[in-house]
Amino acid sequence: MKPVIVTDIARADAATVDALAVHGVATVHEAMGRTGLVGPGIRPIQDGARIAGSAVTVLSWPGDNLMIHAAIEQCQAGDVLVIATTSPSTDGAFGDLFATALKARGVRGLVTTTGVRDVADLREMGFPVWSSAVHAQGTVKATPGSVNVPIVVAGATVRPGDVVIADDDGVVIVPRLEAASALTAADARVEKEASDRAAYGSGAELSLDRKGLRQTLADLGVSYMTQAEYDDGGH
Repeated sequence: MKPVIVTDIARADAATVDALAVHGVATVHEAMGRTGLVGPGIRPIQDGARIAGSAVTVLSWPGDNLMIHAAIEQCQAGDVLVIATTSPSTDGAFGDLFATALKARGVRGLVTTTGVRDVADLREMGFPVWSSAVHAQGTVKATPGSVNVPIVVAGATVRPGDVVIADDDGVVIVPRLEAASALTAADARVEKEASDRAAYGSGAELSLDRKGLRQTLADLGVSYMTQAEYDDGGH
């Protein structure tokens, strides 16, 4: 693919993005039918951060951060920068200087398949990062790549303008055109879980009964027996 920087990407409705952030990764992932989840190799470098934003994507060569420099110009307030490389690389392509520039533009965080460094500074400045590694190895600025093209991050396709949600549970991607429907589904799931939580917390119901799982167990051939019956061979 010819190197390119796309400058005018569409973004999801800001209020919808913010509402999805409140729900978080696990709820949105489940609400969307268990789709969009980034693999577990991409982990947060901090605890307790929860963000959502529109993806500005970067496709770089391994060991080269030139296109990250180019991507900063394309970032707006409310965005999340998402980086992948053309082949695996854990070099420390991102550090506190990049974060300083992105934070000044209102970028909410970073998701990257590369390594990051200056992690103590990143934590202190409150710039959330999800990465494949922490690695001090430096990079060069010599190879062309692309900004705002579709990329793959740990098995999940990320298109420019998609909604990126990230928290302690990982990262999930919501296609931009499905953001509103994902929010509706997540709202419904939260309401249902609140009802379940109240029932379980009161001791009034077990999940086996509330979810109709006793019949599922029976259909699968799972039987109940006393200890004596089990010790006697289960007959």
